[in-house]
Amino acid sequence: MLARVLVTEPIDEAGLEVLAAEHEVVRRPDCSPEELLRLIPDFEALVVRSATSVTAAVLAAGRRLQVVGRAGVGVNNIDVEAATARGIVVVNVPDGNTIAATEQTFALLLALVRRIPDAVASLRAGRWDRQAFVGTELRGKTLGVVGLGRIGQEVSRRAQAFGMDVCGYDPFLPAERAEAMGIRFLSVAQVVAACDVLTVHTPLTHQTRGMIGEKELAAMKPGAFVLNCARGGIIEEKALYRALESGHLGGAAIDVFEEEPAADNPLVKLPNVVATPHLGASTHEAQSTSAIEVARYVRAVLAGEPVQTAVNLPSLSERDWEVVQPFVPLGELLGRLYIQALGGRLGDVEIVAPELPGRGGEWATAAVLRGMMVGVVDDVVNLVNARGIAAAQGVRVTFAQSSEAPARSLLVRVRAGTEARGTRTVGGHVVADGSLRVTDLDGMPLEMAPTRYMLVTRHHDRPGLIGRVGSVLGEAGVNIAAMLVGRRSVRGAAVMVLCVDDAVDDETLAALRALPNMEQVRSVVLPDGLVNGPVR
Repeated sequence: MLARVLVTEPIDEAGLEVLAAEHEVVRRPDCSPEELLRLIPDFEALVVRSATSVTAAVLAAGRRLQVVGRAGVGVNNIDVEAATARGIVVVNVPDGNTIAATEQTFALLLALVRRIPDAVASLRAGRWDRQAFVGTELRGKTLGVVGLGRIGQEVSRRAQAFGMDVCGYDPFLPAERAEAMGIRFLSVAQVVAACDVLTVHTPLTHQTRGMIGEKELAAMKPGAFVLNCARGGIIEEKALYRALESGHLGGAAIDVFEEEPAADNPLVKLPNVVATPHLGASTHEAQSTSAIEVARYVRAVLAGEPVQTAVNLPSLSERDWEVVQPFVPLGELLGRLYIQALGGRLGDVEIVAPELPGRGGEWATAAVLRGMMVGVVDDVVNLVNARGIAAAQGVRVTFAQSSEAPARSLLVRVRAGTEARGTRTVGGHVVADGSLRVTDLDGMPLEMAPTRYMLVTRHHDRPGLIGRVGSVLGEAGVNIAAMLVGRRSVRGAAVMVLCVDDAVDDETLAALRALPNMEQVRSVVLPDGLVNGPVR
């Protein structure tokens, strides 16, 4: 379906081409806050960089908005909490500028310790003063890295290539993983006390704002250097100014500031500071990569596909995502199948899976609930808001991991309140080629490849019933592509699944329901993404 995408800041043409191939792209560079509020109600997607403030008011005005894409790493200009509450997916490009930011860190570090800017200025002024610009070598020095995510790890590798000792801290990285990379894993206090050069590579959050302040800077070695190419505000600027002006610190290299533009910031006027105007991601390669990646993510969200880098969904490593990703379409398939094939009021929903890494269970749960809620409620339902919508409907959800559960399988149990049938189930798994199979339908075992159009019956197992069903469909011109029957006992309760080539009209459904020993006939229509070949 054609969607409208609003782009409020310049992004690389390669990314715009990805979006324009399937959707209408409207460019409004330098869009004012007032103009954004006026325009956003008519768009399904918004793409920004760092200058556009995507406030709660903007998100509330975006009645059709499904996704906000940030062509970069940070999302501090987007009200993620408000987006989540409205079911709006927020995506960014966590890897897009990793190398650019890493190289910018070392460019500034080398410029600082070798006094490159001052030497260039002196030479351009006509002087040849070699003695005035004696620098400091990196070899043998200790680099302290606060924040050992993608960029922090890349900076650490390059520092080791320069012959530096590296120590670091990260609240999420296991100590053994850091040690395996040759990084001494210490606390923040130990890092600042041990290092000759301190660099920060964390996001800006309530926890990290001002984490390097007066106390931490005072604990550093006299003459040490400080770098910030991450986010303004992680290092307290006033405390840093005092530490530099007093001579306690040897210098600082800064690419980001608490308030930008920062041309009048007192820090940039100090002689022992090298400063640049937020150039960490400013390479041709990074701009192109970020634009293409955010465009692909926005396009995927608009197509209803899961996006690993969605900020308001649980984060997973590439390795963990490979394990968890197949459970997303499988979960949605089972949710849709329950609602369409079995029906009935939802009560307590229990999802059983094999052991999943990280927060993979949250992805599987959200997928099942999305399948159950799509078409049941008026709201747009996605992986971000599915759990909240289910809760608003009074659905209670539990997720259980079992080492006894078959690999790459899910089982969904639904206790439908006071209904006579009690607990009902749907189950399935992902086969070797990545395609989906249904293995349990209302407690009946089967092995079924789902198709776009299906009929599901509950009936009493009696001779001739299947033939009568075939006759009704044949008279209606409906071709049967495949048929599966599951039953608990001979001539007992049974389930039949018919894969058909076309949708079945209401008149034909009524004729099927009127057959002797037929208890229930339901039509199932699935989206192509759940039936067409392997999971991608």
